[in-house]
This record gives sequence, C-alpha cells and structure tokens, in this order.
Amino acid sequence: MSHKKWRCAAIVVSTLALAGLFLHTAPAQAAEEAKGEEAKGPAANPVPYPAMVVGALVANPNPISFELGPLGTVYATGIVSGLGFWQSNPAPGDEDWRGDISNGQVFIQNTEGLVQFFVQAGVYSLPALGTAYLEASKANDAFFGPFPQGFIKLAPTDNFSIMGGKLPTLIGGEYTFTFENFNIQRGLLWNQENAVNRGVQANYKVGPVALSLSWNDGFYSDKYTWLWGSAAYTIDSNNTVSFVAGGNWDSTSVSTLATPLFQNNSQIYNLIYTGTWGRWSLAPYFQYTHVPANAGLGILHDASTIGFALTGSYAFHDNFKLAARAEYITSTGSVADGAPSLIYGPGSNAWSITVTPTYQYKIFFARGEFSYVGAGDTTPGFALGPTGTDTSQVRLMLEAGFLF
Repeated sequence: MSHKKWRCAAIVVSTLALAGLFLHTAPAQAAEEAKGEEAKGPAANPVPYPAMVVGALVANPNPISFELGPLGTVYATGIVSGLGFWQSNPAPGDEDWRGDISNGQVFIQNTEGLVQFFVQAGVYSLPALGTAYLEASKANDAFFGPFPQGFIKLAPTDNFSIMGGKLPTLIGGEYTFTFENFNIQRGLLWNQENAVNRGVQANYKVGPVALSLSWNDGFYSDKYTWLWGSAAYTIDSNNTVSFVAGGNWDSTSVSTLATPLFQNNSQIYNLIYTGTWGRWSLAPYFQYTHVPANAGLGILHDASTIGFALTGSYAFHDNFKLAARAEYITSTGSVADGAPSLIYGPGSNAWSITVTPTYQYKIFFARGEFSYVGAGDTTPGFALGPTGTDTSQVRLMLEAGFLF
C-alpha cells in the first residue's frame, strides 16, 4: 500500500477512534438522516431528506403521500423559490443586479422497510459568499445535473444501513441547497468542501453513538479515490458534537467547476457542534483542510486552510426568526513557493458576516439577507471584483417561495 493510501486509512481510523472523545448526533452535513429523524418540536422534518437545519425554515408537516404496495408509503415534497440580489465588486462575467430561480425541485422517497430510496430532481442555483453567481439555467450542467441527489438505501435493521448512489456529503457544517440552512448563501468555509458525491456509505448506530463510513468520488470527480468517515455522539436531544474526516488517497487530475483541482486532492477535517436552547439554535464548527504538494498536478508546495464559523438563529415567534453567520478562514503558502491559491491567492485570508431575517407562514417563506466579505493578504488577480484586486464584497439578497 502506498504512503497516500496509508495516510487515508489513518484518517478513517482516527475518525472512528475519536468517536469516544466527542459527543454528537448529527453535524450539519455529517448526518442528514439523523437530523431528520431526531429533530424534535415544530422544526422537525417529517421526512429525512433533504435535511433542513433546526432553527431555520420548516418543512411542510403534511406532505403528499401515496400507498404503493411493496414500497409502502411514498412521500412527495418539493420547493419552488426565486431570489434577487445586488452586489458590490462583482466578479468578471457577473453583474451588479441579479434575479433568478433558486429552486424548482421535487423530492420523492419512502422511509420504512428493507429497501428505501430517495430521488431529488429539478433546477437549482448554489449562491456562495465571495464567488461569482451562476444562474440556475447553467448550474445543472455545471454542477450535479437535473438529478442532483438520489440513492437506494438498504436498512436490514434500525441501527444499520447501506446507501448507494448520489449522496449528500458527510463533510462540512452547512447543507448544499439554499432552503436547507440558516442563510440563503453558503459561507466561506463551504467553498473548501464538496457537496454531492457518488459512492456508497455505511451507517451504524449504537446507543448515543452514530458512525458513518463512505467510499466515493470526492468533489464529484467520477474517480472513486476518496474515503471519509464521521463519528458522532448524542449528548441529549438538544446538544450534539461530531468529528468528520476525509481525504483523497490518490491524485486526481479532473478540474471542473464542480471538481476544483486543489480541493479534490485535499484532506478535510471538521469538528461540529449543534445545540438548541429554547428559542436559540447554534451550530459552530471548526475546519482544517490540507492540499499536499504534487508536481504532477502542478502543486509545487503544500497548502492548508484553517477556519471557524458560528451559525445560528433566534426565533422571535413561530413565523419570524433572525439567523446569522460569522466566519474566518486563513490559508498557508505564498506565490514565491508555488503554493496553490485556496482562497484569494496563496497565503490569503477572509472573513464574513451574514444576517438573514426569515419569515414563514405555513408553506410560504420569505428571507432577506445582508452579507459582507472582507479579504486580506490577497494576490492581485485572485481577489474580488472585475480585476481580482478588490478586498471586499457586499450583497443584499431576497429569497421567497413555497415548501410543499
């Protein structure tokens, strides 16, 4: 076994070994199923997929369902939403003002029995801080296609299951699509993470401990050279902590918008906490990533990122919540040593603040959003704005739609 393969094996072993040290149930992206099944109160999702953060938007509590013989009860849910925004210092090809559909998706699934399934289909956009916006009409082709997620799940017992197909990632503290999170846009740390991967995943629960192990194609590369795992422990029904780790045990030369070359050859580690106290919901997380040197891929020097994000919300009442996110991320390396650019040039850093007032009445919702990104130690041509030399960006955004 090569050194890289040993290193990836060590990542997974360390994940499982640390299960006893951390107190969890489901990180924001590390246990989609656990969030849907274990969330309590009015924010509980009636079906496990797609997962939605407790303290943000609330899924339709009475989804359409059908009795389909051996498949049992099959649920049909979905979302239709649009967004509009203004931004300062747009990237080349982007615009100051934008209006677009953010989601036009349906979700079909069953949740009981030996054989279960989930299918997600439609159009979507994936707005993220500090990056150019790609409209929904192009996002399907650029990212994960008109069927962004879908899998078969074999569940021989309540505590063990195996999933195969296009899976939601275990990595990170935020979900992929706008409606799943506290905020409309994904954050700076999310820009270092994958979103959807093709592969297989095994899940096992014993008491308060939840473990998952996945073999997959990382950043949607169609090269099955990634392994990752998550270890989680439930403190109580309101407090969880999770540790997640993953890495590419080979080198992969694929480079697309969905498969960024540097990140797809990295290792990623997360420590994620989620908690609720009355009207408060908080989900801070720590993230470390590392891209090893690889002359064959043009990576002449290794580079890493270290980041921290605090996300959460306060519910003034059932219909109105105020969500916010603050985060900071920094990277190593320099232009002189040939390190890759992971943020806004080798050795750069960035911080952000996002505030998202949210109104929801039954299946209708509307959210406003203010976000600010500041960048430091940037490299000209790699930063913000039309010439890649600006060091800040403001966005004012509105999203509205229906969760049915």
